[in-house]
Amino acid sequence: MVIISSPSGAGKTTLTRKIISDMDDTVLSISVTTRKKRPNEEEGLHYYFINEDTFNQMVVDGNLLESANVFGYNYGTPRDRVLENIQAGKDVIFDIDWQGASQLRENFKENILSIFILPPSAGELMSRLIKRDQDSLDVIKKRLNSAYDEIKHWNEYDYIIINDDLEGSYNQLRSIIIAERMKISKTNSANIDLHVKVLMEELSGRL
Repeated sequence: MVIISSPSGAGKTTLTRKIISDMDDTVLSISVTTRKKRPNEEEGLHYYFINEDTFNQMVVDGNLLESANVFGYNYGTPRDRVLENIQAGKDVIFDIDWQGASQLRENFKENILSIFILPPSAGELMSRLIKRDQDSLDVIKKRLNSAYDEIKHWNEYDYIIINDDLEGSYNQLRSIIIAERMKISKTNSANIDLHVKVLMEELSGRL
């Protein structure tokens, strides 16, 4: 599970979509949300848009790995799709905030890589939010207030990227994921151990 978090406007959604597009064996975890669909969003691509009753029932049934309330709307990660992809050997990318990240760590600590994306400055963050032209000034102010709270949790993450250049930040993000894949973990140590044994046997026959 690869968690990518940032305040709104810092670039995590752009970076996660690019990772999914470019890297093999990565899939994006699509969250459910109770907020209304924006004009540029597609059902099942950006979110699954559901009502409050459906969301609450998913919580009761234990069908969400994590959930959070952001700006008055509920968001959550459906359990079944994530576990199916992990069992299929894929890295699941999470575009979620610190609240969701904290919940996932509680239950899946050994299987999580977490990355926090920081904006280069407060002025640049506000500029990006305005340029998106998705929110009113009141909502942008709320997002900036939320950014203040979100950034306070930066040191809970494994890696930090300052997104002052999109291409450079993407290269850092990609390198982090590739490097983590190369680590000897519990899930791949058995395969490596078998490979080493075969290799040693082949070498011993040549000595």
